[in-house]
Amino acid sequence: MTNFADMAIAKAINAGLRKAMSEDSKVLVFGEDVAQLGGVFRVTEGLHAEFGESRIFNSPIAESGIVGTAIGLAMRGYRPVAEIQFDGFIFPAFDQITTQLAKMQNRSEGYHKMPVVIRVPFGGGIGAVEHHSESPEAYFAHTAGLRVVSPSNPNDAYWMIQQAIRSNDPVMFFEPKRRYWQKGPVNLDTPPQDLYSARVIREGSDVTIATYGPMVHTSLQAAEVAASEGVSIEVIDLRSLSPIDFPTIIESVKKTGRLVTVSEAPNSFSIASEISARITEECFFHLQAPVLRVGGFDIPYPAAKLEEIYLPDADRILEAVDRSRAY
Repeated sequence: MTNFADMAIAKAINAGLRKAMSEDSKVLVFGEDVAQLGGVFRVTEGLHAEFGESRIFNSPIAESGIVGTAIGLAMRGYRPVAEIQFDGFIFPAFDQITTQLAKMQNRSEGYHKMPVVIRVPFGGGIGAVEHHSESPEAYFAHTAGLRVVSPSNPNDAYWMIQQAIRSNDPVMFFEPKRRYWQKGPVNLDTPPQDLYSARVIREGSDVTIATYGPMVHTSLQAAEVAASEGVSIEVIDLRSLSPIDFPTIIESVKKTGRLVTVSEAPNSFSIASEISARITEECFFHLQAPVLRVGGFDIPYPAAKLEEIYLPDADRILEAVDRSRAY
């Protein structure tokens, strides 16, 4: 009999970390305030009491040092899980991530594996200031040698963090912070699928929406509204941003003839831009309309009172759907 539990995304990540730490003594968790406090979002709450200071510990406020330490631990055979407290704080570690962590396996001709997971709460919608609401995933998806994934629901959060920890490649694990408290069923026995594959989470025939992370929930809301108006939208949760599961997107677009991408990140030079280019190349004779992108604006993340204008909502998604269908 399959065991299920109802969890929030934050709790599911916590449970996934606990399971990985229980199964492998080489898994270490560290970052700013992750031990006794459990992190600013309490994602690691209770792990310090269970596993002790040698397995989960606090770091100084120095992201470059956090990632540098993770690289050294990986070289000595550990599987470190490093938390960057907020998305905008990751940039002091950009050099370590892109020129050391991402390149070490290639540089050593495979001698040094880099089984490092970097957890990054990302995206807006929590009423915070800049540096606390960024979407920097495209920087890392552009970097050869890194895997980039983002769960959108508790079941994926539980399994994807374990799969990322078991990977011998460095994984950037982007967690949609405004969805941390969104609850859902978690299958505790069977993983849903491979870490790097996309999933069709709602089938449709008129338009395909490709999205990820915090925008999956919003896209499903838009699809519900569209259905009440007689428009059938297929929604794909990308799950992995590098590599992207293009075959799943291509199969859907060949069926619907239309594609709208949805993300919080600005559209220019983005994940959405890459998907738009590739689908135009691969599905040119199947497209009934150009690929349209719904995303944040090309400005610094605004003050809290303006973020609801900045962030895509169901209305902006549906406006793009209407434009796509008008061709």
